[in-house]
This record gives sequence, C-alpha cells and structure tokens, in this order.
Amino acid sequence: MLAMPAAATDDRGRSYWERHAKRYDRSTRFLSRPVPRMLELAVDAARGKARVLEVAAGTGLVTTAIAPVVGELIATDYAAEMVKQLEVRVREAGLANVRCEQADLYRLRFEDASLDAVVAANVLHLVPDLDGALASLRRVLAPGGLLVAPTYLHKETFVAAVLSRLFGLTGFPGQRRFTSATLRAAIEAAGFHVVQAETVPGPFPIGYVAATRA
Repeated sequence: MLAMPAAATDDRGRSYWERHAKRYDRSTRFLSRPVPRMLELAVDAARGKARVLEVAAGTGLVTTAIAPVVGELIATDYAAEMVKQLEVRVREAGLANVRCEQADLYRLRFEDASLDAVVAANVLHLVPDLDGALASLRRVLAPGGLLVAPTYLHKETFVAAVLSRLFGLTGFPGQRRFTSATLRAAIEAAGFHVVQAETVPGPFPIGYVAATRA
C-alpha cells in the first residue's frame, strides 16, 4: 500500500476498520434506514460512466449496486480486511467489470484527469485531512467528471449529534461532524460544482452530494 502523507496518517482508523471488517455489515444495520435511497441516487448518478473509481468501498454495498450500470469499476479500500470482504462480495455477485484493490485515497495511482466518476460513500467524515482527500479525488477526475459523495451527517439533528458522541466512546474513528450545509460547503471549496444535493433522513441522516469537477 502506498504511504499516506504524514499529516494524513491515521493508523488508529485503519486498525479500527481492520478489526471490524468481518462484522461491519451486521454492525451497521441500525444505520440502514437512509441507505436504499442513497443507493438509488448513487446508481442514477453513476449510470453510463465508462471508468469509475470507488474509494472506501468497505464490504461492497455501494460497489455491487453501481457496478451493473458502469463500464469499468475499480473498487478500493485502505484496510486489507475490508478488501478481502469486498472481493468475496464481488465474486459472489459475478461482477466481471469490477477490480478490487487496496489503495490509499491520498496517493491514488491514476493519472490526472483519467476517470469519469469517483464514488466516495460515507468516508469524508472519517478522513484526517479533508482538503487533501478532496484534492486527491479531484485530481483524478476528468474535467466535468462527477464526484458522488453521500456522507453521514453527524451534526444534522439533535439525535444524530447524541449518537455521534456515543459512537465516539466506542473508539469509532470519526474526524468531523457534518451538517448538510457544511458538507456542501467543503465540497464546493475544493473546486467542485454541486449538481445535486439531498438529505436522506435516518438515525444518522445521509447528505447526498453529486458534484462535477469545476
């Protein structure tokens, strides 16, 4: 795996996801209420894109939803155990157009402006260096390429804020608590033009944002 820049190193976060990979799907059922709508939006956005990168793919929930509507999908995660679970899910789904890789989103191997879309689902609240992460994703997108970034909003509602504090006590490696407004503002500040935004309700609402590279 490529090394993170020193400012973005997150060994605690990586260790958390390595430990939780096998039980991740079971542990997130409580948060699943907004997921069907999020997947619907992500599939619609990705439809017809020829070359798509997914970062922080985890166990492949989004991967298996969008793969049937795109040309080529490179699904990545920085935790080795997550990639193992991802490979099993992709293989069982028979998705021949998906390649699974362990990768660091700060040091992506792709050439500048080489991808039609990047999907970064439920990860922006976890990255140590948000500006660096968004800059890395923007770099690999072709002009007009699409960033699909649905993200849990840990500060959108009172209930979400309370749950977020409780999650923090368990060692959950969250880095920031977004509202729908602050999520959109961060993406726009990174050089993207938001073309679609929706807040999907749930215990942790999901802020769905699709944005083109400006």
